[in-house]
Amino acid sequence: MRFPRSAAIFVFSALLLGSCSSSNRPGGTVAAPAAADEPKTEVSIAIPPPQPRRVIAAPRRLQAAIETLARDFQGRMGIAVRAVDEGWTVEAGGRQRLPQQSVSKLWVAMTLLDLRDQGRARLDDPITVRREDLTLFHQPIAYLLKGDQPFQTTVGGLLTRALTQSDNTANDRLLTYVGGPEAVRRMIAAKHLGDIRFGPGERLLQAGTAGLVWQPAYAIGNGFEIARSRLSLDQRTTALDRYVADPPDGAAPLAIADALARLARGELLSETSTRVLLDTMAASRTGHARLRAAIPADWKIAHKTGTGQDLGGRNAGFNDVGLITAPDGRRYALAVMIGDTRRPIRERQQLIQNVASAVADFATSAPGAAFSLAN
Repeated sequence: MRFPRSAAIFVFSALLLGSCSSSNRPGGTVAAPAAADEPKTEVSIAIPPPQPRRVIAAPRRLQAAIETLARDFQGRMGIAVRAVDEGWTVEAGGRQRLPQQSVSKLWVAMTLLDLRDQGRARLDDPITVRREDLTLFHQPIAYLLKGDQPFQTTVGGLLTRALTQSDNTANDRLLTYVGGPEAVRRMIAAKHLGDIRFGPGERLLQAGTAGLVWQPAYAIGNGFEIARSRLSLDQRTTALDRYVADPPDGAAPLAIADALARLARGELLSETSTRVLLDTMAASRTGHARLRAAIPADWKIAHKTGTGQDLGGRNAGFNDVGLITAPDGRRYALAVMIGDTRRPIRERQQLIQNVASAVADFATSAPGAAFSLAN
């Protein structure tokens, strides 16, 4: 069901007006109101009230399909599918800890919205982004900084940029606002999200993965790429091996799928915060050749991608996780994570698409058959 635009505006306005005063908010630089062209979130995904659920057996046919996809792919990877409403799970390699990369932006967003639910943050809080806040790689917000002039926005504006554009600077500025990596780790532990790590932020994570120690000069122009190119192949390989073996931002696909299912059921955040998070994920502009490319046109998707660094033909971290919803309302949380592979990007995309297709095909072949899924 799609909410009318007037209802979307009402819900988002209530979110902003219903929060606490700024004296109780986490740290963040107070600035002027956001520019008029700041991205907006439109609420459209319904969050039904919690209902008693009967957990049924996992569908053997889908389990076999997922196992085949995993077996045929060359590289370290994991897949997890969680039926939000029926409670079953299928997975292949889903219990190992794999690099999240920008998937971890979800936990920053969830920490922010949890603080909002506690009355300690507001999405309309003004916030400033300065040149010293810049990180590296994908950061469209950097183009909005004019010389030494800071960019004035809101917490909600940063949230939208971090999730829909995967803007690293927007995310790291939000991370500072909510209290840093430890605040996110406390949220993960408090909500019992399972085997999900949160790293030190984009700067330190990416520098360490490449074999560098972060320096502010890396954020300017192509400073990071130049410094990385000066390392020997052995140095970079050693650093990448170390990262893949024990990623500081590692998470089990099964834990992520379970967290997304709990989010969709309204178990992690308030109803309004849940809607804001899922609808912001639904507006994502990244990963058009991943999960989104494979679901039928009449399905809905709310997702977050993550992509790690390449070294020659090797990639460490190529992911898409999200919630897909069938026309009849049945929902499935998916996490497809490729932790280390030499397969070309098209094959990585195809694996993620094939998982989404397998779930959609299964659901379409048994519409509404909640008690025949084990057959």
